[in-house]
Amino acid sequence: MSPTASPYAGRFAPSPTGPLHAGSLVAALASWLDARAHGGRWLVRIEDVDTPRCVPGATETILAQLAACGLVPDEAPLRQSDRGGLYQAALDALQRAGRAYPCGCSRKDIELFWAAQGRPVDRHADAVYPGTCRDGLQGKAARAWRLRCGAPGKPLVIDWTDRRLGAQRQDVKHAVGDFVLKRADGLWAYQLAVVVDDAAQGITHIVRGEDLADSTARQIHLQQALGLPRPVYLHTPLVMAADGEKLSKQTGAQAVATGDALAALQGATAVLGFGLEASAPSVPTLLACAVAAWRQRWGADLSRSAPGTPAPPAD
Repeated sequence: MSPTASPYAGRFAPSPTGPLHAGSLVAALASWLDARAHGGRWLVRIEDVDTPRCVPGATETILAQLAACGLVPDEAPLRQSDRGGLYQAALDALQRAGRAYPCGCSRKDIELFWAAQGRPVDRHADAVYPGTCRDGLQGKAARAWRLRCGAPGKPLVIDWTDRRLGAQRQDVKHAVGDFVLKRADGLWAYQLAVVVDDAAQGITHIVRGEDLADSTARQIHLQQALGLPRPVYLHTPLVMAADGEKLSKQTGAQAVATGDALAALQGATAVLGFGLEASAPSVPTLLACAVAAWRQRWGADLSRSAPGTPAPPAD
């Protein structure tokens, strides 16, 4: 199942905040299957820019778990912590174009703004940025850098098509507001790092968990602002905990056991709806069957978008 000269390039991009669990294995397997089904490259990128949340040794554990499951990248894994220069260059370009601006607002400032408008922020939700510093810092010290989302008084509607979820639309300005590119603590924001790295690595197709679908419109807007290609997206089903919440480290998800990779992969293929749980006696056999099943289901969907073509500029 070695990759061919296909222009397809996909990636799995875990954060090393702990070992892989059943939910993250589903995303890893789906991205690997899509690459193999289309004869493309499959890469692993360690998204470790949020250093306070990274756990020592987690990167090595994740790579060992992937290898035990037969999911070996075609190139050496890339670490975002080594790529600050690329992110700074992107921010510099956005600043020169007038698309990025410094912000002096804290989370509390934003919450107080909406409370004064009679619209208190749900403690489980991120507050929409109201644009307070768009025209200047209002006497505050700069804390972060934000990306302008739309012209004053106008929405910023992003339309895109997900290979599994179908047609998607989000007004980024209404749903999120001008979002952070560089944080107040000096760390690079997820959205900027992901967009820059996907373009630099030539990623044409992104397969990841459905919880990240909400980030897609922001990433497309950032791709447009930087003149970068728009990949094709597919968001996979989530694994849910017993209480109905998304399975995660925060909800007590157990690590994938490297000693029972076959059982872990059987569980992942069940979530993906392939019915291979009992029919494959070994990891290589299961993976071969899963590639064939994936190719039958998703193999004709690559024509929905045109990866490699820069997206048109947005306001």
